[in-house]
Amino acid sequence: MKHERGMIILNFSHPLTPAQTAQLEALTGQRAERIIEKMAGFDHAQSFAEQVRALVDAVGLTPREWQTAPVVVIPPALNFIAVIVLAELHGRMGYFPTVARLCPLPDTLPPQFEIGEVVNLQSVRDAARTRR
Repeated sequence: MKHERGMIILNFSHPLTPAQTAQLEALTGQRAERIIEKMAGFDHAQSFAEQVRALVDAVGLTPREWQTAPVVVIPPALNFIAVIVLAELHGRMGYFPTVARLCPLPDTLPPQFEIGEVVNLQSVRDAARTRR
């Protein structure tokens, strides 16, 4: 995922700290050009697909940016929202995005998180196709 321009971090989870941003930059080898944080607070009585569409629209990327910018996604914590976000992003990007997983640090109050890993979902998908 090496690009001349910096990556765009799309964060749909907890706000990132400077330390988490630095971890993400170290793990990807890219600087964060832009961090877009859109917290996913959903109404369970409404369609999640429609709410995801509005959430992703609010990110404000152009169709060209969706298809060409180096994007790393921190998905929402709620699994049902996360999978719909990934489907929406795949439709806009044309491939599965790279995602970063937050994991809790033990014995911290208030709870603190670090970047647990960065996963290239398109590579996971491509490797899975060989097992068909």
